[in-house]
Amino acid sequence: MRTYLDSKAMAKAMRERLADKGIDMPHSEALEIVARQFGLDSWNILSARIDAATGRARETKADAELQSEGATPIFRIFDVDKAREYYLGFLGMSVDWEHRFEPDTPIYMQVSRGDLKLHLSEHSGDATPGANAVVFCTGVAALHAEVSGKNYRYNRPGLQSQDWGMEMQVIDPFGNRLRFIERKDG
Repeated sequence: MRTYLDSKAMAKAMRERLADKGIDMPHSEALEIVARQFGLDSWNILSARIDAATGRARETKADAELQSEGATPIFRIFDVDKAREYYLGFLGMSVDWEHRFEPDTPIYMQVSRGDLKLHLSEHSGDATPGANAVVFCTGVAALHAEVSGKNYRYNRPGLQSQDWGMEMQVIDPFGNRLRFIERKDG
């Protein structure tokens, strides 16, 4: 059975059937009809959904010049031991590196899990407490089960089905919020 991912083949098959009957239809019009068959207003919307589902991205000249590794949020922390308990113990992250200018100065460190990287800083000018970051990912239900099983005293996250997908929010001891979102298909 065909899905929206087969839209171009469907448009081609429709044009061929119509051509057999002596009806000439431009390919662009066939694509618009297929998009409407999937309940969308235009081929552009359907094409964007196909790109998102297959990992293809429309690239502009500026996009081609910009080679990003992704954004890395900086979260302000006030207590490195509490930060380690939370990020390493509760969220299962690892320390990639840490830096201090001198032994008794504020720490700046990177923690990660998979592709997610966060910078944690005790430096007052680096970030404001109470930041909010969205992490689009897969496996949110499994992450929820994992962290819920740890019975972390200060955070018992819920798992919510939202219009945009499955979401779990966690808040660190410093008021910084991470929203893990697994998008709905399409």
